[in-house]
Amino acid sequence: MEMYSSHINKLIEEFASLPGIGAKSAQRLAFHIINMPKERVEAFANTLVTAKENIRYCKRCFTLTDEEYCPICRSDKRDAGVIMVIENTRDLAAYEKTGKYEGLYHVLHGAISPLQGIGPNDIRLKELIQRLAAEDVNEVIIATNSSLEGETTAMYISKLIKPTGIRVSRIASGVPVGGDLEYIDEVTLLRALEGRIEL
Repeated sequence: MEMYSSHINKLIEEFASLPGIGAKSAQRLAFHIINMPKERVEAFANTLVTAKENIRYCKRCFTLTDEEYCPICRSDKRDAGVIMVIENTRDLAAYEKTGKYEGLYHVLHGAISPLQGIGPNDIRLKELIQRLAAEDVNEVIIATNSSLEGETTAMYISKLIKPTGIRVSRIASGVPVGGDLEYIDEVTLLRALEGRIEL
């Protein structure tokens, strides 16, 4: 027997279809929306529609923006000679939170994964190479994830760029702060050892 009416069930299903939202969270969100004043629900719905209609990719770095170029690419305070290559916009947000990186970005929107049928032509690699040919870039920092796909992508990008004479570097990875060595995998430990610095 159905517990809720079809409209409530449909609303719960829509929330549950979002990434990271389980059944209980979907139910909680659905009831929150139902209990909101009608004007707030309409404003919320309009915000979703407006965002979908207006948000697009930056023409330079391919992060999400509602203008032709994102605020980072428009800024004259950023170092245009350094480009950090990342897998997605969430990675950009993580680096921006540090407040320490002053270069530009290039968002790939994925990583090479032959097992999933994702090749170099399925991510924004062609645009990166075109950008490097058109702009005066001194260094490309590859900041893909430390997964098999991220490492594969990093190696592929490195082989593409090195012949151009542009410096290619890879972010260091290793033991997380507060991490217990006995629980850390071998690849992470090896990367930590190789990326060691002098004290």
